[in-house]
Amino acid sequence: MQLSEILRPECVKLVSGATSKKRLFQDIAELAQSVFGLGQSQVLDALLERETLGPTGVGQGVALPHARLHEITRVSGLFFRLERPLEFESVDRQPVDLVFTLFAPENAGVEHLKALALVSRTLRDPGTCAKLRANDDTATLHTILTENTSSQAA
Repeated sequence: MQLSEILRPECVKLVSGATSKKRLFQDIAELAQSVFGLGQSQVLDALLERETLGPTGVGQGVALPHARLHEITRVSGLFFRLERPLEFESVDRQPVDLVFTLFAPENAGVEHLKALALVSRTLRDPGTCAKLRANDDTATLHTILTENTSSQAA
């Protein structure tokens, strides 16, 4: 699996106006409706429900919100770089500015876990995160995320 299979260029966004996690999730739901045809309220509800199980801020300014939706047919992602970091209840208590959201079919099983592991590995790399934070062009952000990132799992 490669990130280029999960993340299309139109699924990368630079966000300047998010003032809370809920507002960010609304922005994510709007983009999910635009690019995947998903219902905004279903996406928002699924993300908020998942967040009640535990915050998806994984540390070092990175969050990986994710949800399973019956409306989606394949694992797909959205990437947001926030101009102003948000409080995300992260494990290291640091605000978040890099947000990779994954959506998977309800029956995706191991495919969803492989995608989550791939995104996590990619965004744990300090060099990749530094490049993402240094660029404002969405095409460049997409290229940074999708270059040389393939799954190590068999």
